[in-house]
Amino acid sequence: MGLTEQIKSKPLFKKIALWMMIPPGQHKPRLWVKAFVNPFKHKRGKGSIIRHRTRTDVFPYNQFELGANSVIEDFATVNNGVGDVFIGDRTIIGIGNVIIGPVKIGNDVMLAQNIVVSGLNHGYEDVTLPPSTQKVSTAQITIADNVWIGANSVITAGVTIGKHAVIGGGSVVTKDVPEYSVAVGNPAKVIKKYNSGTNTWDKV
Repeated sequence: MGLTEQIKSKPLFKKIALWMMIPPGQHKPRLWVKAFVNPFKHKRGKGSIIRHRTRTDVFPYNQFELGANSVIEDFATVNNGVGDVFIGDRTIIGIGNVIIGPVKIGNDVMLAQNIVVSGLNHGYEDVTLPPSTQKVSTAQITIADNVWIGANSVITAGVTIGKHAVIGGGSVVTKDVPEYSVAVGNPAKVIKKYNSGTNTWDKV
């Protein structure tokens, strides 16, 4: 059993470790973690860029990878506190995006502005407690290669978006979107699919 597993298996050690990494009442790593741990723990591809006004709330106990020549624009937030975040090569995470793991984003993906991609949900079932203090649940989000997501969209936990799919601006994606399709709306529905026989995008 590795050191991380030993800490996670002992509640007191886990509590102390989290206090050392995270200021009480906050959801971001302490400066020493960002400066002296994360650069050696997490992988950055050649030519990748994280703009200075990006909030990278990434912790060493989960994974964060940014592929070669990918860009995370200003005012975006990336958080791997409850799940790994993987971003592929030549992918653009637009201005004001929020990425909360567990999330896997492929290569050559375009995320426009103010998009939320969150694999996290808060519990609400216990009416004696506020949702903010209830147990969280997570479900993997997967965004395949060559996907384009329009501005102000929301991708909810557990969703898979297939290769070369397009999500229209302002959409709320609550179910899987197949590859080579266009989905729009709230909740998002597929309105076009690519026909490989005729090389056309046909209405559904």
